[in-house]
Amino acid sequence: MKPLFCALVWLILADFPAQAGTGDEILGFWNTTEDKARVEVFKQNDKYFGKIVSLKEPDWPANDEKGMAGQPKNDRNNPSPRLRDRKIIGLRMMNDFAYAGKNRWGGGTIYDPESGKTYKGKMSLAATNHLEMRGFVGISLLGRTTVSAQE
Repeated sequence: MKPLFCALVWLILADFPAQAGTGDEILGFWNTTEDKARVEVFKQNDKYFGKIVSLKEPDWPANDEKGMAGQPKNDRNNPSPRLRDRKIIGLRMMNDFAYAGKNRWGGGTIYDPESGKTYKGKMSLAATNHLEMRGFVGISLLGRTTVSAQE
């Protein structure tokens, strides 16, 4: 009886780390590098997404070269002319990330409204409140990593 009990306890404990990370650890609000934006990470079905909920500077500056001074920032660098009028606040900029285990997410895309470009993406939770997001073209080696802090 005792060996059976020990084996059962070992199986439960061995499976504990796999159960500990569900992927939902990234849900919530994150501040981007230099606090330029606040992003909400949310889940739909089994995928993770992120949208911009606020900006440090939500309006175009007084010296805006495109004559939009004082107006709310829009997606004017988008390659699609029909999308250039959409507001940055509320813009979904992370799409279709899947939890890959061990505090890593992949298979998604990251849209950069400053450049108007979409990149393949992956993310990892470096610490409880530090999310590393990497956008890249082709292979991960050719990309850039940003770190976000959770509130």
